Amino acid sequence: MRLLLVEDNVPLADELKALFTQHGYAVDWCTDGRDAAVMATSEPFDVIVLDLGLPGRPGLTLLEQWREAGLDIPVLILTARSSWSERVTGLRAGADDYLPKPFHPDELILRLQALVRRRHGQRPSPTLEVADVTLDENGQSAWRASTPTPVNLTRAEFAILRYLMLHPDHVIPKDRLLDHLYDSEHDRNPNVVEVHINHLRQKLGRGIIITQRGQGYRFGGDTVTP
Repeated sequence: MRLLLVEDNVPLADELKALFTQHGYAVDWCTDGRDAAVMATSEPFDVIVLDLGLPGRPGLTLLEQWREAGLDIPVLILTARSSWSERVTGLRAGADDYLPKPFHPDELILRLQALVRRRHGQRPSPTLEVADVTLDENGQSAWRASTPTPVNLTRAEFAILRYLMLHPDHVIPKDRLLDHLYDSEHDRNPNVVEVHINHLRQKLGRGIIITQRGQGYRFGGDTVTP
């Protein structure tokens, strides 16, 4: 999942980047509202974490402009402004969730997972279940109904499988996978995707991910073979 973090507190942003990366997100970070205004509309983000007290352009103004422009990416406001009136204002401006600082990291991650799942028609749950495959987002492991022993995944394997399971009826081009798995500063090697997919097939069965020649990849689900 590709995540845009808009936060001008550098020590906090460093902690958040490490937290999000640990949970399989590719993180781009902006400290200025003007930069965030451009980046949010030029990169394919899956979710945005937005502070309100930003230099350049206030977070609330950013959010209103994004929604007026038709940007429907889920936005979670993360801010020190915690009064009920400020929460109502943020939600009315188009936020999908609002979490005041200080916060517990586990709550933040669970709220992000819920936002992403709701956007893709999945129910909020500790696990993502599609066809005969279950993915534990917190433990970064997966298993099949026929062999219910969890298999540990690397961060990249987890990120690829989660993205494909959130789009089970779609063929995902390799370029799109790269866009959603790596931040804007990461070197993107298309061959690395194939390596990770082969590892997933070794762990969960050859049919867990199906290659559509000349098109991309799709989630295999019930077609999985040992």
